[in-house]
Amino acid sequence: MMIKLYKSLLLLAAAVTCFITAGAQQIPLNKYGLAVLTDKKQYEQLVKKDNAQELVNLEKYIPGIKKDVRYATTNNFTHQILYPDNNTSIYLRRPAAVALKKVQDILHQQGYGLLIYDAYRPYRCTELMFKIVPNDLYAADPRKGSGHNRGVAVDLSMVDLKTGKPVAMPTDFDDFTFKAHQNYQPKDPTVTANRKLLRDTMKAAGFKGSSTEWWHFYLPDYKKYPLMDIVF
Repeated sequence: MMIKLYKSLLLLAAAVTCFITAGAQQIPLNKYGLAVLTDKKQYEQLVKKDNAQELVNLEKYIPGIKKDVRYATTNNFTHQILYPDNNTSIYLRRPAAVALKKVQDILHQQGYGLLIYDAYRPYRCTELMFKIVPNDLYAADPRKGSGHNRGVAVDLSMVDLKTGKPVAMPTDFDDFTFKAHQNYQPKDPTVTANRKLLRDTMKAAGFKGSSTEWWHFYLPDYKKYPLMDIVF
């Protein structure tokens, strides 16, 4: 009985947190007790009150940025197309987009550019991922939601500006092995240097990195932004 009560209190706390971060917006709770914004008009009202909540199109905001949106294809860990209508749009909340533009500017000075694998991810895609691969070591648990659903997490790598090709990294994107971990020591010093450059530059711009995925970064204040399930 005490365990059930404790779990109920946790769900209530999560719901209250989501409500508070969304200000006066009365966002409906889903079956897990999470506030998930699904109404585009409600999103627009939220942006009017706080322009930091706006999802910015990265291709328009950061000239020259590259993308390889794997979830719009079958070339991903689920081997299924997850994004509706093969949608390859890449968006982030305005503060995350501003920070990412700084990263791009710094890397350009060193002959590199950004390659985006994933950015904002509609909540429905998180549900679908977990249904296909129900393991939170590899897919975000929809009972918690993802930083991607909040528009402040990004999966990315770098390209060489001279060749236009991705630089060497410890693994490919979404490789869920120890080689993707931050404490893995690659044998090739070039790979180590590339990973360090990406992580250090992202950190300098205000992002935090994952200890198990070299490609994943997010803003630490992610709870300021509500979970969303809107397709742009």
